[in-house]
Amino acid sequence: MKLQRNYKFWFCTGSQDLYGDECLRNVAEHSRIIVDELNKSGILPFEVVLKPTLITNELIRKTFNEANIDEDCAGVIVWCHTFSPAKSWILGLQEYRKPLLHLHTQFNEEIPYDSIDMDFMNENQSAHGDREWGHMVTRMGIERKVVVGHWTSQAVREKIASWMRTAIGIVESSHVRVMRVADNMRNVAVTEGDKVEAQLKFGWEVDAYPVNEIAEAVGAVSESDTNALVDEYYDKYEILLEGRDADEFKRHVAVQAQIEIGFERFLEEKNYQAIVTHFGDLGALKQLPGLAIQRLMEKGYGFGAEGDWKVAAMVRIMKLMSAGMKDAKGTSMLEDYTYNLVPGKEGILQAHMLEICPTIAEGPISIKCQPLSMGDREDPARLVFTSKEGPGIATSLIDLGDRFRLIINSVDCKKVEKPMPKLPVATAFWTPQPDFATGCEAWILAGGAHHTAFSYDITAEQMGDWAAAMGIEAVYIDNNTNIRDFKKDLMLGNVVFGK
Repeated sequence: MKLQRNYKFWFCTGSQDLYGDECLRNVAEHSRIIVDELNKSGILPFEVVLKPTLITNELIRKTFNEANIDEDCAGVIVWCHTFSPAKSWILGLQEYRKPLLHLHTQFNEEIPYDSIDMDFMNENQSAHGDREWGHMVTRMGIERKVVVGHWTSQAVREKIASWMRTAIGIVESSHVRVMRVADNMRNVAVTEGDKVEAQLKFGWEVDAYPVNEIAEAVGAVSESDTNALVDEYYDKYEILLEGRDADEFKRHVAVQAQIEIGFERFLEEKNYQAIVTHFGDLGALKQLPGLAIQRLMEKGYGFGAEGDWKVAAMVRIMKLMSAGMKDAKGTSMLEDYTYNLVPGKEGILQAHMLEICPTIAEGPISIKCQPLSMGDREDPARLVFTSKEGPGIATSLIDLGDRFRLIINSVDCKKVEKPMPKLPVATAFWTPQPDFATGCEAWILAGGAHHTAFSYDITAEQMGDWAAAMGIEAVYIDNNTNIRDFKKDLMLGNVVFGK
């Protein structure tokens, strides 16, 4: 599955003709230099494309509408080199529909104390023009990212790079299609939600298919294709027979290989990028999809268990945002399973029955085949591993009935103290920030679910910016959280976002 397309970001400089042609030539040349240096920095994940200096209502409107219809344009970066009358931007901003970044910078880093004159002052007016522009965007209620500092600063470039990945999540959200195999787990609240409202807010299409329709696609996979994938499994992963007959074990693994191929072909044919399954409705499938789903997630598909389509879509978006990232540590669906409450060693064991993405694995990845008490099918094969250490974020998108809320918890992933030889699933272990008790209390107060879309690579700020662009509430649980203020934040959210 292709995760990353050749997106570009347009660089639009605001000015006016009040100061003459020479000034406009300097503005254009300065903008060219900035764009060239940003692209040569090696920090930005996508190319920046310079557009002509914007000085009239007509050109501004035309440029923004061209950005709207250009499928390769993922967003616009605006900088006002000189004073740029903001009323000229109104029509263009009203019609613009993609992510927007305001780069508040200036060409020179230092005031040229010995030579500065009024010509220099008129030409280098970002402190003036950007504030005029910012006023209008605020008055219009348009969501945008503001990055402040000199354009040569590594910190500024890293902020632009980070926003670019958020912008990809925003643009790609309208392309996310989730395939539901059967329905949600009965009587479970958090996997439910308003699919129509989700399409209005996020652009997601969430469709259901009878389980036996996809089971037919699985059954149509040839034995030769299945065996070829099984050979790939055996080359790539450790095989843990644990006393099982080798031929019988391989037959169980082959079932997952056939499911992986069948599911992927069905998803590609129907143009879906995320999938949910439910252990209670497997139809003609011989096993609960385990290893198969893990491999699909590794390829970039989103997944949610027990019909949790919100998690499936969020996993897909976070995988898109982190695609191509150097030294990426992984993104997966996870579930809060059980606690360690020993003082000073508190944490949450993360797992699921089978379906954890191997991108988060550290160390060997093994195939096990063990009974599963749920699903009433033959023993499913699954990938077993432990996750990496380090900081990450766990997110939960919940439907509160009148609105969506995105909960973002910064967590510290650790190794468990002892091995768990009898637990045949992939696991992670983390302590929520700011500490176990506060983090858990805040999560529960906010209404967080037990399924999460987790990533080592995406930041809380990026996901908060994504939520803001989508027009939904975001709440943060991190080292700055205390329960008294957190409750006030939730009350304020009820006032601002409630209907």
